[in-house]
Amino acid sequence: QEQLVESGGGLVQAGGSLRLSCAASGRTFSSYGMGWFRQAPGKEREFVATISSGGYHTYYTDSVKGRFTISRDNAKKTVYLQMHSLKPEDTAVYFCAAGPGAGGYYSTGYHSWGQGTQVTVSS
Repeated sequence: QEQLVESGGGLVQAGGSLRLSCAASGRTFSSYGMGWFRQAPGKEREFVATISSGGYHTYYTDSVKGRFTISRDNAKKTVYLQMHSLKPEDTAVYFCAAGPGAGGYYSTGYHSWGQGTQVTVSS
């Protein structure tokens, strides 16, 4: 399993940008698909984006397509979520997770989770 630590969250105005990072400490990072999920107050955790182990395949939830980009650097054992054109509805705690090599949409498929980083978008 991986130890995952997110960073890069914060307070930003609508229309702004943030880049989240998720650093892993295990030795098998490059074999895992990675995902970003988010959870807003009073709501269930939802899928945001996923990337396959080699970085060749990425998928996004519809609400972030064209605004968010997931990427990874296996040499640095880090996955990123670049967020542009942020909206107040993007406000949530963002979690990264490690799972199957192909990545995936469902949180139940992931075996390691970070503690989360807060993203707040003001209007």
